[in-house]
Amino acid sequence: MKRWLVFSLIFFAFIAVAVKPAYAFDNTKFNWSYKPAPTHTPADTEEKYKALLKQSDSYYIGNTNEKALYLTFDNGYENGYTETVLDVLKEKNVPGAFFVTGHYLKTAEPLVKRMVDEGHIVGNHSFHHPSLPAVNDSKLKDELDSVKDMFTTITGEEQMRYLRAPRGEFSERTLMLSKELGYTNVFWSLAYKDWEVDKQRGKEYAFEQVMKRIHPGAVMLIHSVSPDNAAALGDIIDACEEQGYTFKSLDDLALDQPLP
Repeated sequence: MKRWLVFSLIFFAFIAVAVKPAYAFDNTKFNWSYKPAPTHTPADTEEKYKALLKQSDSYYIGNTNEKALYLTFDNGYENGYTETVLDVLKEKNVPGAFFVTGHYLKTAEPLVKRMVDEGHIVGNHSFHHPSLPAVNDSKLKDELDSVKDMFTTITGEEQMRYLRAPRGEFSERTLMLSKELGYTNVFWSLAYKDWEVDKQRGKEYAFEQVMKRIHPGAVMLIHSVSPDNAAALGDIIDACEEQGYTFKSLDDLALDQPLP
């Protein structure tokens, strides 16, 4: 009896140490940032960010030895250009990943269905687009579950595997809690200031801003509210492929050893 009691105490003590609850993780807020590099040279990021991403099985870049690109789109609301984006992806036979909010699901249901029907990934961008470190565990879970449940209702798809933190704000706690909920956080290594719809500067500008940052393994963040992005996307895809790049799905990222 005493031997069983000692064994039990040791076992539960091991579990308590091995399984660190979400509330025990640090909630210091970080704003995702990366270090752009010269054309065709992979971007880098802070060492502390790399450590957190590795700990939580999250990504910001793919294999930098492979000329592969990953197109991702943030869809907080519909501005009339996602249909054009989908038309281009279909024409070019290129996969994309669309991170959607609750507002987008409620107002653009046909487009969400089309994303799934045409083989694209739909990811979670939270229901109300809050700063994830600013909400408690229960609220964070509700933010993600609400998007996933509505997505399933609309499309019949039960899996939602990828998360993009609103405004790129994250903490160790949010990374680990979302991991526990089954999500892979996806950040980015290529982006430009494209989301301000009243400050668009034309198709050529969008093309130049993207192409000067293209690099092996790039996770590309594109905002689909931008008419410039929609207009330039076909030319961007063609130019990248002419340079020997291929476009891959986020589902390939786990195989691509993202943190060099």
